[in-house]
Amino acid sequence: MEFAERLDSIATKVKNQATAIGTEEATKNAFVMPFISTILGYDVFDPIEVVPEFTADVGTKRGEKIDYAIMRNGEVQILIECKPSMGSLKIEHASQLFRYFAVTNARVAVLTNGAVWHFYTDLDAPNRMDAKPFLVLDLLDIDETLIPEIQKLSKESFDLDSIISAAEELKYIGALKREIASQFREPTDDWIKFFATRVYERSYTQKVREQFTGLVGKAAQQFLTERVNDRLKTALGASGISSASPVQPVTSAEAAAEDLDRDTEIETTLEELEGYQIVKAIACGEVKPQRVTHRDAKSYFAVLLDDNNRKPVARLHFNGKQKYLGLLNEDKVEERHPIGDLDEIYSHAEAIREAVRRYQ
Repeated sequence: MEFAERLDSIATKVKNQATAIGTEEATKNAFVMPFISTILGYDVFDPIEVVPEFTADVGTKRGEKIDYAIMRNGEVQILIECKPSMGSLKIEHASQLFRYFAVTNARVAVLTNGAVWHFYTDLDAPNRMDAKPFLVLDLLDIDETLIPEIQKLSKESFDLDSIISAAEELKYIGALKREIASQFREPTDDWIKFFATRVYERSYTQKVREQFTGLVGKAAQQFLTERVNDRLKTALGASGISSASPVQPVTSAEAAAEDLDRDTEIETTLEELEGYQIVKAIACGEVKPQRVTHRDAKSYFAVLLDDNNRKPVARLHFNGKQKYLGLLNEDKVEERHPIGDLDEIYSHAEAIREAVRRYQ
């Protein structure tokens, strides 16, 4: 398999099994060792390549062990410390990594719970592990832009100089993306003031701050909504398919989130909303737009008729790297169709309309 396919395969394994893994040892066996083997390409059963329970006494600390040390040419290159599956990762969990990083030749350290992988190096001070990771890989929500950087860490493509040279940019881009996302969700006073003082010419008072607290949040939501609708218009225009009923645009990102996130652990993506709008545009050839609704779940995003779980029109499986459009036959048996681009949903237009007609 290609590297991205192997990554997608282990991501699927994590999604399916994470809730059943409760201990650190189980996490190692189920997720960490397969990652080292299939993604990084090292033989976990060859002590020349992978040393489990690696020991390097540090000062007065004797007998401490790091979970795995990956070796190249007899030298430690990567240190890996594991925590139980689905447990949160905090820098406090990395105390042994800090100590071992300083006394070995390792330039890369990894803290993981099997699902989330934090990669560290020594950008801030030589031979001292940074407090913040330069790369964060979440197997439950893979950022495809990071795949080439992960591949550089594999045995086949290992390129330490390239890894280190790209680490600083990756570190700050990742941190900025997370900060921007946080500000969109809940803008801070500094963020509010930053924008308010650029559009409001009078003095920035407490009253103005209170007024712009809501306005900045609303503007951010509407900006995201408009981006979604712009992409939908482009997709619909390129498809050449028209509907008797117009596509209903997403009117509020906040309203969409409230409706879709019925389970607080569910995160609805813009891509799922776009896919929903395309399915709805097709279905509207058979029924009125308001009858086509949606519900998000942990495993898939459902498009329904009359907001009824017994009337599924389609299912969007967009959580992995490979996207699937799920269509159910008359016996409610689902068949998944792989799609590379959202526009490919249009090639299943007749099947979607047939699903709607069955409920009439």
